[in-house]
Amino acid sequence: MKLIAGLGNPGKKYDKTKHNTGFMALDHYLNKNNLNLDKDKFDGLWTKQKINGEDVIFLEPQTFMNDSGKSIAQVANFFKIAPEDILVIHDDMDMPIGKIRIRANGKSGGHNGIKSIMACLGTNNFNRLKIGIRHPQKESVVSWVLSPFNDEQQKLMNAAFEVSENVINDFIKGKNAQYLMNQYN
Repeated sequence: MKLIAGLGNPGKKYDKTKHNTGFMALDHYLNKNNLNLDKDKFDGLWTKQKINGEDVIFLEPQTFMNDSGKSIAQVANFFKIAPEDILVIHDDMDMPIGKIRIRANGKSGGHNGIKSIMACLGTNNFNRLKIGIRHPQKESVVSWVLSPFNDEQQKLMNAAFEVSENVINDFIKGKNAQYLMNQYN
């Protein structure tokens, strides 16, 4: 069984903000595949689907970014999903807008959602699909991550969401982290 979680903040106020890149990428995948998050439990919105013979849970924690780990750990524990079968999609300020990078483990890079997941799972051994939102030049980090993309940036993000769809499909097919890194980094 696989768990694919997009990170973001719940509520209309945050819908199109940079920090909701994980939600946006997962929503893109779900929309393209005529799926929706039809369950509200485990502090998140989720659905369980059978894809290519694999049980897959898609999850958007509704705990706010800094507590994302609570929801992910509840789902992982309930369904007995190993950390290496988890893919977390999130924004990354250390990469240019729209750039994609796959990581199999590692540190949080200062991302509070990832810190929360590491604390709640008790490991850093889960996969990440990081999508760049770049670091703000002049404004505060909080203002930057809680602001929407402009039209030019949104085009780059839309292209990233198309690539992320392929990453998700390959992950579901059982491609390992090394394959994903070689293919998409």
